[in-house]
Amino acid sequence: MPMARIDSQAVTGVVPPQQQEAMIREVWETTAANGPAMTMARKLIGTIVLAPIGWLLLAPLWGKRFLGFLPGLSFLTVKFTLTNRRLMIRKGMKPHATAEIPLNQIGEVRIQTDSNSDFYSTADLEVQRKDGSIAFTMKGVPEPESFRQAILQSRDAWGPYL
Repeated sequence: MPMARIDSQAVTGVVPPQQQEAMIREVWETTAANGPAMTMARKLIGTIVLAPIGWLLLAPLWGKRFLGFLPGLSFLTVKFTLTNRRLMIRKGMKPHATAEIPLNQIGEVRIQTDSNSDFYSTADLEVQRKDGSIAFTMKGVPEPESFRQAILQSRDAWGPYL
């Protein structure tokens, strides 16, 4: 069954999970998922003279997300999708789930920061199952605290109905 379109919902994600799967929020993996290159770019941008080199270093990493439509390069486009049924890591321009966890199995979501987190306003989110094991890690999530809260609130709102 296809996902409900956001523009067909009165309030985003307010569709009972028993009736239809509806997208609540979706974010793209940022360039900050490429740690060493981002550290070098951050240091270059911090200087006035070498800042253009830092931006040039970032450009191909930012643009790689749009190469996912080419055959064999679908792994370059990564999206993190939260629905009223599950949390997924999806890859490709026609996204397919590569990792997922139902909302009722999510225990905790932890934010893992590094030296680049403040500069790029990103972090990694570690999703844990109720038994404490790690389901997966989402790298380079923009506005991580906001996305974390959306996951936890969706789990609390929709998880008991699954």
